[in-house]
This record gives sequence, structure tokens and C-alpha cells, in this order.
Amino acid sequence: MHHLRARPVATLLRSRALLVRSLATPTALPQTYVEKVVQRHAVGLPEGKVVRAGDYVMIRPQHVMTHDNTGPVISKFKSIGATKISDPRQTVFTLDHDVQNRSKANLSKYAKIEAFAGEHAIDFYPAGRGIGHQIMIEEGYAFPGVMTVASDSHSNMYGGVGCVGTPIVRTDAAALWATQRTWWQVPPIVRVNLEGELPTGVTGKDIIIALCGTFNKDEVLNHAIEFGGSGIASLSVDERLAIANMTTEWGALVGVFPVDSVLEKWYELQLKKLDLARFAFSGPKSSLPSAAGSHTRLSPARLADAFKNPIVADEGAHYAKTLTLHLSTLGPSVSGPNSVKVATPLATLVKRDVKINKAYLVSCTNSRASDLKKAADVVRGKKIAPGVEFYVAAASSVVQKESEASGDWAALVSAGAKVLPAGCGPCIGLGVGLLEDGEVGISATNRNYKGRMGSPNAQAYLASPEVVAASALAGKICGPDASHVSETGPRIEIVEHPAAAASEASAAPTVAEPLLPSFPPLFAGPLLFAPQDNLNTDGIYPGKYTYQDDITLAKQAEVVMENYDTAFAGLMQTLKAPATTQRTGEGVLLASGYNFGTGSSREQAATALLSSGVPLVLCGSFGDIFKRNSINNALICVECPALIEDLTRDFGRDGKRNAGGKNGEGTVQTGYWVEVGSVDGKVTVKTAKDGEVLKEYRVGAVGGSVQELWLAGGLEGWVRERI
Repeated sequence: MHHLRARPVATLLRSRALLVRSLATPTALPQTYVEKVVQRHAVGLPEGKVVRAGDYVMIRPQHVMTHDNTGPVISKFKSIGATKISDPRQTVFTLDHDVQNRSKANLSKYAKIEAFAGEHAIDFYPAGRGIGHQIMIEEGYAFPGVMTVASDSHSNMYGGVGCVGTPIVRTDAAALWATQRTWWQVPPIVRVNLEGELPTGVTGKDIIIALCGTFNKDEVLNHAIEFGGSGIASLSVDERLAIANMTTEWGALVGVFPVDSVLEKWYELQLKKLDLARFAFSGPKSSLPSAAGSHTRLSPARLADAFKNPIVADEGAHYAKTLTLHLSTLGPSVSGPNSVKVATPLATLVKRDVKINKAYLVSCTNSRASDLKKAADVVRGKKIAPGVEFYVAAASSVVQKESEASGDWAALVSAGAKVLPAGCGPCIGLGVGLLEDGEVGISATNRNYKGRMGSPNAQAYLASPEVVAASALAGKICGPDASHVSETGPRIEIVEHPAAAASEASAAPTVAEPLLPSFPPLFAGPLLFAPQDNLNTDGIYPGKYTYQDDITLAKQAEVVMENYDTAFAGLMQTLKAPATTQRTGEGVLLASGYNFGTGSSREQAATALLSSGVPLVLCGSFGDIFKRNSINNALICVECPALIEDLTRDFGRDGKRNAGGKNGEGTVQTGYWVEVGSVDGKVTVKTAKDGEVLKEYRVGAVGGSVQELWLAGGLEGWVRERI
């Protein structure tokens, strides 16, 4: 019997699995830390609306940072028709990625970015000042209780100081420049408890390496993480920044630590450093405002308020799951080679006698003054092993000055370290010192994907600054001492919390999303099913077409899904999908598995589907960048895992995904008609357009922010209407 015909609709609607989470008043519905911060930055919410995970909201973040990619954002900004930065104080430029490149072309690019910053009175930090994320912390653009974004994946790092930091794409950045706003969907939120105390010699870097390598089945993919537990109090802020930074590699969109006394004491010192930095970098090229000037950055008054009235998660706030790591069971750990999903106890690798060619203490992850000190303490008075190159770069020029003043920088250089300018450098695979064919490197950076730091035929490991320094001395992977002999992995726990629990927690009335004039109350059409998880952007829109600028939308429709199913485009034509210009909400609705649209950031993956006649995609989950590109181009994305599981059992080969349909076909023509309600969030599956209802599901309503974007034809159109 088909699962879509298994039970009456009335019974299904009473099922816990189909309950839609309700919205209520702030006093009736508890919120997590992330939800509360987003509530502060959300604009245009219906009266009484409480922000919850899953909601689409329009946000006005505290700040937005772009780096070397500022050039393309400027082009996007101008192509939209914008001429004025709406709030120059919200915008920050930092040049940090390709700072070793002294070519005429790169210097010209940097000069144009600086000139644009000067023209629009934007805070600008030139090449050599440091890595953008470090600057955002040092200069007070990311601070407790606010939301700050950047067009870079490692903006998660701001969570180390209680700031909700998350990445955006370039179109979002252009929209923020022009209007101060863009949209965001609040991710599912995970609580990660760090319990107990770390053994001596075990660091915050070991924690995140263990989390990435132990919870390595996408448990936090596209989630927001809130850290807690008894072990938090023993972690320094620098360790928290390193952990938050690498929640990106773990798959999360946010990784935030609580606002506590440890952070408060750190900020007392940080404000003094900020004053020194303002003095040191004052001058004709300085973008720093005077102490008397108004600015949205951190100020003593804002800092005092953040600790006097700290944001905390409410008791009873709903988390999608709770993960626990028992710190006392953790030893020094190493990630890789070439994957953060592989974590090995250091003692095990020591036995394997892994020789290295290069070592790196660079990047925004572990190149702060405390990290440089730890490495300096290991190498002081010693020499780097023959045949090993040890590269060092401070996270910022301020960090380097502090390290020089303490004598740690001199200790590293005396040991034989090769100094690089403050910037991303080898971490992003740019400049000198990259891994070559057959080489092995160990690094205190955040990412060791194949080819990331040089040749794809090299092997890259990640570890703490102490382990990197010790390995550079020994010429092989090892620690600074032999006291840690444990070869067992850490003790962990995971508890799932059904979404229904949030609905049951409150009987408060819902606050309905309004239906904007001309927005379709219903998206409807025949249902196609691609029974595949991780269907990537190359499968949806082949890379060979990506940089062919003369390809029209009609041509995109002819090649859509070509690398996944060559029959897909023809099937769409057979179904006579209405042209997307009709904008009625009717078309062919496509269903697929989990993490749909993973892979590259190409926008054509969304526009090709839309051009072929697909107005809405139903999936178990989406790759976050694909979802952003889709909504930015007016393609609606709806997550409905229960529907996907039913379709899989009914139409997947052997009742499973990733093997095609029952006859091996890539795309299944289900014969069903499906309707998705924009306001009530009801997904109705029928035998035909006017046929029998087989089953109904509940999903979230289409938020007002998404409706606005759709009506404008996407984010660029939305911006044009407002400038």
C-alpha cells in the first residue's frame, strides 16, 4: 500500500510529526539566545510575532563586512542601480586574502576598493592590517548581543564573543549596502554542552577538532549552535573564538558562546587595546572615528549594557538536538589528512611516525597573541628541524605588535620561522609556502580540504599551535611532551528533540503571516520526485555552462539537471510547465531528498530550475547557499521531510534514495498533484488537480520577507524598488 494512502487526512493532521510549531507572545513562548538576538535585528515583523527557528525574516544586522570580494559586490551594487551606501557606518571593508600578491592587477583592484570606501565614507582597513574577522573583533564591529554578517564563511567566529555571526552571499552584501537589510532564515538550533574540565595540555582547538571528527555525520549541518555546559567557564575567549571559527567546517551557520564573566573580564582589557589601536592607526588613511563621533561599533556604554542586561536563552527554549562532549575524556587531537571529519588522537599519530615538510601558524583561527605565545614557549631556544619550513603570520598587525612586545615573536623567528604578512595567505592557498605535490603539512588553521593549502596531491593535518610548533621542531607529527598517551576517543552523547515538542510547550495563539497583495495563496502543479540526497549544484546546472555569459534563461531550461538526469528537461516540456513570467504560482513542483543544492555558489542552479517551470522545490533540507540563491531569484524552497520519506518509500528503488526510481529513472513522474498553501503552510497531495486528497502535511508559512522578494522578482528587484 502506498504510504501516501495509508491513513485518513484527519488522523494525519493530528499526528505529532505533522504539527506545525506555533507562534505566541514573548512571555508565552520561550526563545533561544539566537532567536532573541535575531528578534532584535528583525524588521517588519507582524505585531506580536516571536522569532523562531525556521522563520524567514528581514534583518538589519549591526555590521556587514566584505574583504577581497568587495570588488564583485561593488559591481553588483552598481548593476542594481544603487549609487549611495544607505548607512556607511554599517559597512566595513578589510583587505586580507591576497595580500602577498603585489601584481599590478591586484594592487589596482585594492586601490579601487579603497577609493570606493573613501568616496562613501566606509570604514576601510588596508592590506597588512590583518584578517577581516580578527579586525571585526578587535575594532568592535562584532560584540555581545548583536548580529553581524560577512561575505565569508568564517563569520561564525564572532560567536566567540556572544555575537551572532553568519555568512551571506555577495548579492546580500549589495542589498545591505543599499538598504541596510537582507533576509535570513533562522536555522534549526542545536545546544552543544561542553561538560567538565580539559586535562592539562588539551586546548580549545582540540575541542573543535574532536567535535568535527566525532559528530561527523552532518549532525549540525546548516544549524545554529549555542554552546553551554560546565566546561565553558574554563575556556579563554581566544579558545572560544577558535572553536566558533571552526563551527563553519563542522557545517554550522552560527556558533555562539554565552555572555559571561570570562567574556566581561576579557573586554575590560579589549577596550584598552581598542584605544591603543585607534591611536596607533590614526592618520590620513585611517577610517577610525574619533572618540567623540557616533558609530554603531562597540562603545563603553554598549558594553556595559551587554553585561548589565545580558541576553540568555529562556528556560524551556526548544533545541533541535543536544550534543554533549565530556572534556575530561579528551586528549590532544589531530584532524585529517585532508578532512575535518577525521580526528585522530595525537598519541596514535605519534606511533605512525608521520613526517612533515611544512608547518603553519597562520589564519584567523589560531594566530592571536595567546596562540603565538603557546608556540613560542615550545620552540624558545630551539631550532626548526632540517628540511621543515615553519610559516608564521599574525592574525592582525595589532596582534603582531603585542607578540613582538612580549618577546614571543622574536622567539619564533630565532627558531627559524618564516614570517608572512598578517593575512589569509597559505590558509586560502594564496602566496608563498603552499604545499607541493607529495608534501605533508600540519597547520593551526581551520580547513584542510584536499588542495585547499596547495597541491591536491599533498596531505594536510590540523592541530593546536603547541602541536604544530612541536612537530616543526621534530620534523614529524608530535606534541610538546609525551604525557598524553590516550588513544581512545572522547565520550559523547546526542539527544534528538522532536519539533513537535515546541508546539506542545505552548498553547498560545499563533500569529499568522499576512498574505501580501498579488502573492499567490497557493503554489500548485504536478509533482516530480528526484530520489537523491546531496544533489549538488553541478548536477542541477553543469559547471561547463557556468561562465558562458551569453546563455539565456531559455537555454538554461534546456540543460537543467543535465548532469543528474538528461531526461529531466524533456520531461518538463512534456508536462508543459507554464512560463515563469506568468507568476501565478502554478508550475511543476519538484521534490527531492536532503541537502539539495549542496556544492558551489552558482546562481544558475536556481535560475535554471525556475526557467524550466519549477516555481517551488520541496525537499528534506537544502544546501544553505543554494537556498539563499533561490530566494534571491524568486524560487521558493520548502522543507517537508515527512513528504520526502513517504515519496521515498513509494517511489524509490527498494524504498530508498540515491538509487533512482523503481525502474532506475533519475526523475519519477509521480502522477500526483500537489498544492502548497502560502499562509496556512499546508501541503496537500492529490490524485489529480481535482482529485482525491491522499495526504496533508504541515510546513512553515511563506514569510513576509520572502513574499516581498518574490513579488519584486528577487532580491535585486527588491532593492531597486527601495533606492
